[in-house]
Amino acid sequence: MPEVKPNFARDWVEFIDPAKPEELYKCDLTWLTSYWTCIYGAGCCGVDADKPDAGCCSDGAYYSDDADEERTLKVAKRLTKDMWQYFDEAQPKKAKGKMQISEVGLDKDRKTRKIDDSCIFLNRKDYDAPGFTGSFGCVLHHLAEKEGVHFVETKPDVCWQLPIRRSFEQREFGDQEVTVNVIGEYERLAWGDGGADFDWYCTSNTEAHVGREPVYLSNRIELIALMGQPAYDVLKLHCDNRIEAIAAARKEQKKRELPLFVIHPATIAAGK
Repeated sequence: MPEVKPNFARDWVEFIDPAKPEELYKCDLTWLTSYWTCIYGAGCCGVDADKPDAGCCSDGAYYSDDADEERTLKVAKRLTKDMWQYFDEAQPKKAKGKMQISEVGLDKDRKTRKIDDSCIFLNRKDYDAPGFTGSFGCVLHHLAEKEGVHFVETKPDVCWQLPIRRSFEQREFGDQEVTVNVIGEYERLAWGDGGADFDWYCTSNTEAHVGREPVYLSNRIELIALMGQPAYDVLKLHCDNRIEAIAAARKEQKKRELPLFVIHPATIAAGK
């Protein structure tokens, strides 16, 4: 099905962070109550048409800071040859040296290393070798499943945050300047000029709006990691009330086009 057009209207909510009264949250309810879900391996076409099985991993992940890179390096040391296709390529060149998992990307920013035209942590589909028992996809994701933890603990920041986007604004209240934490959709336009080059993108495609529950529930762990539990609890209350109100309005009006609520157009098109 076609991708929905950008720049559609959205409903937002703002509230003070209970844990940090000097900070404000501005959250996109249209996105957070949509039924987007990751469909990697189940219909994902990938951002590059010639590498559909790479999903959004074709260029590697840019680290958010030095701590993010160091954390990823520590996680990589827990990977084993039987589960990681590029285990050998990642090993240090010298004794006691660093694993070769990173490189310099655009604007001299650090990122995960690209090998065979995709991220070094991406096991390729149909790869086979003696002793290899892993499966295709992100080996850092597989490690989280193996260790019984959430992938926020094993993946680089950008990988576990997507497609939730956290950005920051500054706003003046009288003589005070308040930090506004914006929680929204990492839509195609958010990638800048590069986003226009994607052959396919999931958040605006109806194929990916087939989740069993809305984003604020399915991505609860990620949101708590970004916001903290107190702020998430406030967000959840707003989202719960919105979902209940939409359900009640649909029952009363018996139609999907609701003037009181801006529902994500991809979710509507998906019949959710």
